[in-house]
Amino acid sequence: MYPKVTMSRNILRGVWRSTFPSAAVTHQYLRYISTQHSVQQAIPTSSASRLDSLKEALDVGPGVDEFATLDAPEKPFRARPLRTPRKRLPKWLKTEIPVSKSYNTIKNNLRDLGLSTVCEEARCPNIGECWGGDEGTATATIMVLGDTCTRACRFCAIKTSRAPPPPDPQEPVNTAVAVAKWGVDYIVITSVDRDDLVDGGSEHIAETVRQMKTKKPELLVEVLSPDFAGDMEAVSVLASSGLDVFAHNVETVEEMQHIVRDPRANFKQSLQVLRQAKLTKPELITKTSIMLGLGETDEQVRATLLRLREIDVDVVTFGQYIQPTKKHKKVAEYVTPEKFEAWKSEAEAQGFLYCASGPLVRSSYKAGEFYLKGVLERRQRQKKMISA
Repeated sequence: MYPKVTMSRNILRGVWRSTFPSAAVTHQYLRYISTQHSVQQAIPTSSASRLDSLKEALDVGPGVDEFATLDAPEKPFRARPLRTPRKRLPKWLKTEIPVSKSYNTIKNNLRDLGLSTVCEEARCPNIGECWGGDEGTATATIMVLGDTCTRACRFCAIKTSRAPPPPDPQEPVNTAVAVAKWGVDYIVITSVDRDDLVDGGSEHIAETVRQMKTKKPELLVEVLSPDFAGDMEAVSVLASSGLDVFAHNVETVEEMQHIVRDPRANFKQSLQVLRQAKLTKPELITKTSIMLGLGETDEQVRATLLRLREIDVDVVTFGQYIQPTKKHKKVAEYVTPEKFEAWKSEAEAQGFLYCASGPLVRSSYKAGEFYLKGVLERRQRQKKMISA
């Protein structure tokens, strides 16, 4: 008998809610009908006669007058409050839509060779500036090992998967060809994290560097490296591949790591990667980047700079965190350009070789590349003078 009561009330619930959506009133009506009228006897379990029986039950049920005498719900119905809206971009973070000839040329070259860039995948706001420069100055950051990462950091818009497609064995050669086509003299290579590979993709990136140096020996190469899950041998393989600048981002202060980055990444591991690169090749320029606006404090940023100098990191960049999609971590603060300038002055005072700091600055930033290019060229000239 009990299952029939449940079925009867379920049928009535669907009909009644379409007319009276209030959950509290519907519940009271169903309870009233089940106690005052024998609905369970009026509605059989047979699907063929269920509709007719339902009509009968409604006919013998309470009328409008009886329904109006029911007690009103104790609390009125209230809509669920909307989520906190995202902060609006301040004027200093708004950029123009890229439309230059150089921008289209680089984009078409990448498509023809089937290559990916972090500029597009990570939705970098500087893509118009970097890709739209004059001939010889336009730059792009090539992303190797595919466009799908095995990690899911809360700040990053790159696609993720536990099992991304295997690396393209022709990618190192194709990348070198693409760079030769552009005619640039400074290039940045970066990579998604590939925890599914034994060496994290270290040899693949190293081979990409070697191929580019073979095609154009005078080319200056910066690699923005993953952490290879803390495999220091993999770090050494990449550091000794012939690159000129070894970059690896700590991303944020130590206290915010567990909130911002994938659990497989952490501050101490990133420091070990930067230290190992310098130990492998002391003349390498090491570089890292810090995002601001995630909820960090000034004291935490200051402590981070000190930790980086302790392991002889040469270059640091500061940029504003911008929420790429609604699914990612919200912006805690939009840092003013004046504050970025203050951090630049403090970094330089602590002895960093160079600091790029600004709302739109990213780790692979054109202005920083020009400076490092000058530093590296001076070093090359000094070596030639000494050898002569």
